[in-house]
Amino acid sequence: MMNGFQEKFAYVNGIRMHYVERGTGPLVLLCHGWPESWYVWRWQIDALAAAGYRAVAPDQRGYGLTEAPEAIEAYDILNLVGDLVGLVKALGEEQAILIGHDWGAAVAAYAALLRPDLFPVLGLLSVPYMPRRPVRPSVRFAQIAQECHFYQDYFQLPGRIERELEEDVRRSMLGILYSASGDPVVKGQPANFAIFPKSTRFVDNLTLPDELPRWLTETDLQYFVAQFERSGFRGPINWYRNIDRNWALTSFLDGARIMQPTLFLAGELDGVVKMAAKDYDALESNVPNLWKKHLIAKAGHWVQQERPDEVNEFILNFLAGSVHALAGGAAESQPKAPAGKFR
Repeated sequence: MMNGFQEKFAYVNGIRMHYVERGTGPLVLLCHGWPESWYVWRWQIDALAAAGYRAVAPDQRGYGLTEAPEAIEAYDILNLVGDLVGLVKALGEEQAILIGHDWGAAVAAYAALLRPDLFPVLGLLSVPYMPRRPVRPSVRFAQIAQECHFYQDYFQLPGRIERELEEDVRRSMLGILYSASGDPVVKGQPANFAIFPKSTRFVDNLTLPDELPRWLTETDLQYFVAQFERSGFRGPINWYRNIDRNWALTSFLDGARIMQPTLFLAGELDGVVKMAAKDYDALESNVPNLWKKHLIAKAGHWVQQERPDEVNEFILNFLAGSVHALAGGAAESQPKAPAGKFR
């Protein structure tokens, strides 16, 4: 137990899933990305619980204390969405507010499309909703990479990136966390490990700080390191190895729009927003009930850790109106919907 958080396990979709929760009220599922864990939501769990919500943050499939199946295809989008559906049921709830960051945002978007009955309110951090394209992702990888490596393509070969990252987990985690944050850009040392020379390895292109950034303590870093020393990187990287499979499985979603009330937040220095600029610009069209899209100044990819107070304020203001509208009541400062059911 950490800071009053309750650590628990549930059996969902054929795996044993670890999660952390705090608070009572309408259920909010917080879905992390790569290479993260439930711990990235530590500031949001407290804020949501204090505001009258039941905040639940799982270690997703392959991460932390959650089981990591061996087969690559066990990490496709249908299994990842199935995990969230199973967790809601295991928690004894009928619906959940779904908030995701990075890969967690991508899975949350698919969950919202596939089970709007179960996930009536949506928050996306860092990764905007990306409608299915007519071209297979691996074709786009080749177009992006050209004379350089593109990290998502580089991750496809089993074993290679795992060996690199696991040579020195502390260095890998610190380099990824720092390089993708807003700090290097603010300090005039922009880092780019998304596209890198083919004569180098992924880990060779990580930028390491002289001292930890103010938003990342040694305790925080050691927690991440311990989790990946335990679980390894195979399961988390397998999410990337299903990108083409996910495309093949979801042809029925061509042209689909997300209709739920939705919030989008990211750091203005987040490289993902730059890579997904067209999807960011098209959010109002692809997500007709978009409540707000906002870029937080001088923040990078880890926006809920780099700027927790601002992120919490946006999330709570968004939920105050969205949850009450679904419950049929007026928006106030505290939620009044019965736990687990919003309409």
